[in-house]
Amino acid sequence: MAKLAGVSRRTLRYYDEIGLLKPMRVNSSGYRIYGRAEVDLLQQILFYRELGMELKEIKDIVTSPGFDAAKALKEHREKLLAKRLQLDLLIENVNRTINMKEGRLVMTDQEKFQGFKKKMIADNEEKYGKETRERYGDQAVERANRQLMNTTQEDYQKLENLSVEVLTTLKAAMETGDPSGDLAQKAADLHRQWLCFYWDHYDKEAHANLAQTYVDDERFTEYYDGQVQPGAAKFLRDAVWVYTGRKEN
Repeated sequence: MAKLAGVSRRTLRYYDEIGLLKPMRVNSSGYRIYGRAEVDLLQQILFYRELGMELKEIKDIVTSPGFDAAKALKEHREKLLAKRLQLDLLIENVNRTINMKEGRLVMTDQEKFQGFKKKMIADNEEKYGKETRERYGDQAVERANRQLMNTTQEDYQKLENLSVEVLTTLKAAMETGDPSGDLAQKAADLHRQWLCFYWDHYDKEAHANLAQTYVDDERFTEYYDGQVQPGAAKFLRDAVWVYTGRKEN
């Protein structure tokens, strides 16, 4: 089994220990015997690992009573195709840059960053696309993507700088413990400026709703809490609510 799948025996033993992949049976000599069902399950596990998922998350999925192997394979395929598209975009960008450096092509500054922006959009679509489209609609998402693609090199750098400044200001603001304080409100305003690179117009209610999503959605919470410190997502939400005039329900 280990040789067939290209994993170590130690890995199979560990999967057994944590209840992720149990052998069909263990014979009298202590050897783990695997059948077709276990082979198929290991393939699923390795697909999920390839997508960067943690073992605990994989176990929750494959041991769920509603787990559908055929549906999971289709989802794997979609994610792998999206990943391939991202790589193709970066490879295309690198090839064009090489041709430019060797004098075979002239690239504008904006073209140099097309691949990176396309990858950013593809990453966001993979992680948050379904929820974002359900919440704001396809047209709003497509407008945001077009706006990002039309940003200049200078604007792109401003966006990157703003991303860092939001986090550093948020960290400093959390030390004051006051979401309504000057530093917290500066963080909220920087966050507004950052959003305006994606939105074609600013809306206070949408800003407040998005900040609530940072608390409701564990992926956003993990990002802000991980980049700043635990509680950062909630603190930013509270600061944005003060900034936009949203009253707590």
